[in-house]
Amino acid sequence: MSSEKNQRLLQLAVTHHRAGRLAEAGEAYAQLRRIDPRHFDAAHLGGTVALQLGQPAEAVKLLHQALRIDPKATVCEMRLALAYLALGQTEPAEAHLRKLLARLPTYHEAWDNLGMVLKSAGKVEDALAAHRRAIELQPRYAQGWYNLGVTNALLGRGAAALACHEHALAADASHSRARYGRAQALQQLHRIDEAIAGYEDQLSRHPDHHEARGSRLLALNYRDALPRETLFAEHAHYGELVEAMPAAVRGRQFAASKPVSRADRKLRVAFFSPDLRSHAVACFLEPLLRHLDRTQFEIVLYHDHYMVDAVSQRLQGMASLWRNVVGQPLESVEAALRADAPDVLVDLAGHTGFGRLPLFARRLAPVQITYLGYPNTTGLRTMDYRFTDVVADPPGESDAYHTERLVRFAPTAWTYQPPADTPDPLPLRCTQGGPITFGSFNNFAKVSDRTLALWGRILQAVPDSRLLLKSYTHTDLAFHARLNRCGLDSKRIEVLPPAATAAAHLRLYSEVDIALDTFPYHGTTTTCEALWMQRPVISLAGDRHASRVGASLLHAVGKDHWVAASGDDYVRIACELASDRTRLAEEAGTLRATLQSSALFDHAGQAALFGAALRACWSESLLRESPTAPAATAATAAA
Repeated sequence: MSSEKNQRLLQLAVTHHRAGRLAEAGEAYAQLRRIDPRHFDAAHLGGTVALQLGQPAEAVKLLHQALRIDPKATVCEMRLALAYLALGQTEPAEAHLRKLLARLPTYHEAWDNLGMVLKSAGKVEDALAAHRRAIELQPRYAQGWYNLGVTNALLGRGAAALACHEHALAADASHSRARYGRAQALQQLHRIDEAIAGYEDQLSRHPDHHEARGSRLLALNYRDALPRETLFAEHAHYGELVEAMPAAVRGRQFAASKPVSRADRKLRVAFFSPDLRSHAVACFLEPLLRHLDRTQFEIVLYHDHYMVDAVSQRLQGMASLWRNVVGQPLESVEAALRADAPDVLVDLAGHTGFGRLPLFARRLAPVQITYLGYPNTTGLRTMDYRFTDVVADPPGESDAYHTERLVRFAPTAWTYQPPADTPDPLPLRCTQGGPITFGSFNNFAKVSDRTLALWGRILQAVPDSRLLLKSYTHTDLAFHARLNRCGLDSKRIEVLPPAATAAAHLRLYSEVDIALDTFPYHGTTTTCEALWMQRPVISLAGDRHASRVGASLLHAVGKDHWVAASGDDYVRIACELASDRTRLAEEAGTLRATLQSSALFDHAGQAALFGAALRACWSESLLRESPTAPAATAATAAA
């Protein structure tokens, strides 16, 4: 009789499980375990449900219990490894998979999962080999091709990633992630229009794939002629969809408690980013964190990337708590954030990251801020503030295009820290009898057709001048055809491959006389690097943040005369700089000293302004508690 009851209960649990009623399935498996603690399926499938529900610690406990009952349960051991991976514990995850593969060396899924674990541990080349082994064993294994594509993309191998995702789709035309991965690879190859079409194809099939929707938004920022009204509407639509998700609604219902009503108490400030490593974001974040007043702020860092390097270690040393949440499901990350209970949560990625903005839709902190990593609104109404400045986002006209309140916390929103092993700048080559060399080391995705057309006009107007590009640029026939279509003579253009080190990258500025910014998506780090290496930068200002960053940086160093108001103005400034080499050399020769005396290098001062803005936002959150409180002032703090 007991056996029949157990069987009926197991059937009920499995029925719930297959129907996606995970909570009901988990309770039924738990009831079965209470009746029969040695029931393998109750432990194994209960652990599987826990993993699906974003409860990896519970999953580890139950899957260990199942393995004690049946030590040779293959799928159970693999799921245990995935549960450890979801916890961020890559060593036991790798150990269980290697143990499994020692017993079953041709188990292709285990090889594929080993690749995922190795990638999360930062062993990316080893991960590549594991994924390759999986598809060698099973050439039509779509998931393996997809994971191999993702790994190639992480290594900057866009063409290889694209080929892998197309193999995955050939093996399984319904593989949703491979379709998304293909669009990402196209974006990595700077084929922006094709990438946008790929995201839209994915969304037509899976409207709730918000990661694809966010990636599409990033790609839209590169488009030349997209009105800012349309761009804002697209972001706002994203926010409406994400904030209507059941998890977001539930998250807001069970949000962190209201702020403790003491405006002056020490605040726990958490920063969330995939870029707490050798990355452009860290160049601007590290000096702020180093100088942020620890008597007022406790720093917590959430890293969301497989790579942990020397920069990561320095940042980790500045924090009271460091968590690497790479590969962990949203539910696990949400649980960790709620347990850590930050007062202020700062997003540093926007739509450039790994699709983590839905966490902010769940209201994980009383104050939520976006800053630095993304040149536009997030579209989320639950994102309270966006930190910026008066040049990048002029008061009045910019505010209407953001779901966040704009906090113009300093005259310029950036504080720059060059690499420690930076080389000394060299004299301009054009002063030694050579031709004028214009250059752009920006991500080539930012090089729009309008940008290319302006560069073509500059080369035509400056005899014998040349253009030096450096990026993951592909010099195939399509690339040259695009140059010719935009009026550029490809014989006057040289394309450099990526440099091996930051110092080698900076040293290449010795080949450039005048740097040209991109439009409508400006450079940030590239502009600072060019100025640091004493190369003038010409930037065309537009009507939105992405096309006003150059204006903000050049204003901060007193070089507003290098900011163009129109395309004609952009060409004029370039020609005037190129025509007077003596004056050009004089201006270039003082740029490093000018930069060092600017707000961009006033790390302590910028950190103080940043901290004051954090405190003002916190105070405003307290004022919202009282309907009779005076109007808040965070939007103008330190402006």
